[in-house]
Amino acid sequence: MLKLHEKSRDDTVALMADIGRRARAAARPLAIATTAAKNTALLAMAEAIIAREQDILDANAIDISNGHESGLSASFMDRLKLDPARIRAMADGIREIADLRDPVGDVIAAWDRPNGLHIERVRTPLGVVGVIYESRPNVTADAGALCLKAGNPVILRGGSDSLNSSAAIHACLVAGLKAAGLPQDAIQLVPTTDRAAVGEMLKGLGGSLDVIIPRGGKSLVGRVQSEARVPVFAHLEGICHLYIDRSAKLDMAVKIAVNAKMRRTGVCGAAETLLVDRAVASTHLVPILDALHAAGCEIHADAEVLKLFFDARPATDADWVTEYLDAIIAVKLVDGVAGAIEHIETFSSHHTEAIVAEDAQAVERFFNEVDSAILLHNASTQFADGGEFGMGAEIGIATGKMHARGPVGVEQLTSFKYRVRGSGQVRP
Repeated sequence: MLKLHEKSRDDTVALMADIGRRARAAARPLAIATTAAKNTALLAMAEAIIAREQDILDANAIDISNGHESGLSASFMDRLKLDPARIRAMADGIREIADLRDPVGDVIAAWDRPNGLHIERVRTPLGVVGVIYESRPNVTADAGALCLKAGNPVILRGGSDSLNSSAAIHACLVAGLKAAGLPQDAIQLVPTTDRAAVGEMLKGLGGSLDVIIPRGGKSLVGRVQSEARVPVFAHLEGICHLYIDRSAKLDMAVKIAVNAKMRRTGVCGAAETLLVDRAVASTHLVPILDALHAAGCEIHADAEVLKLFFDARPATDADWVTEYLDAIIAVKLVDGVAGAIEHIETFSSHHTEAIVAEDAQAVERFFNEVDSAILLHNASTQFADGGEFGMGAEIGIATGKMHARGPVGVEQLTSFKYRVRGSGQVRP
């Protein structure tokens, strides 16, 4: 298990400064590491996770017990819990990252100037990445592996509720780095629950951090956005909408609605608001809500919906801006795709929105006018996931518009530089 450092604030400041220095020292050798070395490390990490499954489960059992004692919500407990299938999924995700094309050194664009200069825009690592996250221990594996593939050292600051699980997973990542002869400081886990450690990361660790990625609740992300002195890839909330158009096939709409809400209610891609075209209220609304209710979902409905579906409670203004992360959904009737777009643009967190429709014009209008990071047609919002996008994994879903947007995978963890090749040119 991780050796905790629970000392004074001064000790925490010194600890974090040392972590930052060691991460910065690992940056250059990692930036020039070969693809083969990085992939060797990644595959060794996956093997270690499988080999040490019981160690990880034992550590997770401690976190689960502590979570019950501290009264964590059901959604938090779901994100915290590991089982053999989730551990195998972590290992598989790392193997998929190993199979991805190494972005470092990729020529994004190239062109020649009239004076004979040849210019290339080339991908480079971002630098030292800080990841601050809460209850999901799998983020330890995802973030560590993705940053490694992109040539970035990473400092991981997990939540106190998942500390034991994260430490067991981190030990597997370090084993992979050792196996490949890469710097062990390339992936570091902050060994303290002192909140001052987060403050030091937000200050940039004396210039050691190049970017911060928060992954957690609204309060965590809000603090990071307001206090960080380094760039932030932010994912504030997942207030995701599912719109059922008048042209939707009923069977498909039912299946997608239940999956979008109930597959895993605690993930950021879970649908939180269901919008149904008023034109099909008499045919589509009740079957969809019956299926959701049968699956254990609590319905918060507007006045029109309440007249048609009685097993619901009245929705309040707060329902349209709430990320439940639970088996609850807000439901409203709207006037076609225009009404859906208006509601989404008013209340969305710009994470993920989906439309179920057969009308191509309605789909194109939805895609063109809704300004969210991920838009889906005839598919569940739960596909808002880097692994499902073929990225192997993700660190999070960025909802901002600078640098990265949507799933933050390997390519999003790179920057670029320009290489200019000449033959003796001088500027007149």
